[in-house]
Amino acid sequence: MKIRNWMLALAVVLISVLPLLLVSAPPAAPGAEAPETFGGADTRAQQAIGDIAPGYQPWFKPVFEPASAEIASLLFALQAAIGAGVIGFWLGISVARERARREVLAPQDQRAD
Repeated sequence: MKIRNWMLALAVVLISVLPLLLVSAPPAAPGAEAPETFGGADTRAQQAIGDIAPGYQPWFKPVFEPASAEIASLLFALQAAIGAGVIGFWLGISVARERARREVLAPQDQRAD
């Protein structure tokens, strides 16, 4: 049984890692700029808007502009971690409340029998 678990774990790791090792990055077009390390959907959206409507002016300016792309990435990851923590806390509290409710109702169900 233990060998089967190790084989399953190895299969999961291989299925996860093997495609990353086998696929290479697409070749860059001649004369194209090197991609940004921390670029994302926001950067691509700004470029697409600039291509479609060169004279476009944004309606609002950012309230806070991070000093670098790395800090922006860190803040995004921090936001995701906080959100995951809140959801995990809510889920844990919900499960604990349901268990407590079942424990309170269980003695009443036994008395009715």
